[in-house]
Order: sequence, then C-alpha cells, then structure tokens
Amino acid sequence: MEHEDVSEFNWKPTKCKQEYRMVVLRKSLLVYKGEELLFPDTRYFFYITNDRKSTPSSIVLSANQRCNQENLIQHLKEIKALHAPVNDLNANWAYMVMSSLAWSLKAWFALIMPVKGRWKRRHKKQKWEILHMEFKSFLNSYIRIPCQIIQKGRQIIYRILSCPPNIEIFLRVAKALATPMRL
Repeated sequence: MEHEDVSEFNWKPTKCKQEYRMVVLRKSLLVYKGEELLFPDTRYFFYITNDRKSTPSSIVLSANQRCNQENLIQHLKEIKALHAPVNDLNANWAYMVMSSLAWSLKAWFALIMPVKGRWKRRHKKQKWEILHMEFKSFLNSYIRIPCQIIQKGRQIIYRILSCPPNIEIFLRVAKALATPMRL
C-alpha cells in the first residue's frame, strides 16, 4: 500500500427524506510480483453513517474493528454453527448452542493459556494465533490428537502417540488445567 486518503460528503438516497454522511477511503496500492512492479491500483471503500460527530478517520477505524465480527460470523458459518438441520425449533436451538460451545472452547483454550516467564512474548503471540485460528485448524491441532488411554489402578494415563508440532502449547494448557485456580 502506498497511501490512504479519507474524504466525506453528504448523500441522500433518492426515495429517502434523511441525508446521510458518506465517508470514502481511497487506498493507493502498488501491485508487485516478486520485486517487479506490475501496476498501480486504486481501491475505494464507502462507509454510510448518520454519525456527524466522529472524524472520518475514526469512522473508518471503527468499521475496520467491526470487520473482525464479520470474520467470526464467517467462521461460525464454516463449522455450520448457524445451520438448522432439523425442522424442530428446540432441536435447531440445541444444535446451534452445541456449535457455539465448541467455538467457545477454542477461545477458552487460548485464554486459559499461561503467558509468563522468559518466553512471554512468544506465548502472547501463540495465544493470539489460537484466538484467531479457524475452527477446523484448531480441531485438527488440539482436539484430534491420537492418544492411548491406559487405566492403571486408580489412575488414567493418556499416552500421546504422535507428537504434533504444537504439542508444547497443548501440554502448557494441560498443566494450567491440572493446577488448582486461586482467586
């Protein structure tokens, strides 16, 4: 991206009595392939609002922050959380609640991860990556871990059969869960 320009003007739809504020963001881009410049490109983004007090740049910033919610909705659609497979309202509600709980498990897994010690910066980065990870990736990385369950006396042993690349994160969370939480 080369630079951004923000502008605003009043806009009134044809069949509307009220006038709205239109904020326009122009992004000037340079498209490269490798180190070679292919062509310059310009993209326009339009934001319609009735907020007259905020600056145009703050309108663009708040819209970009809301964009993360749109990504969350897209992820929920990918795991069929907003899908209604049954023609009964209670069953559909239960299905959506279970899907949302599975999604919340991913967020909970990331939020419970301890961030301390000399690798604090790396742990924060890992926590952020898990929070923003797609659910399918989370499922394959942290839930579908092949292990052998051994019952011996009064204890149950989980023997991890293969070592995925992020096993260190998984074991850190498991250790955090094993220690009692203090208020």
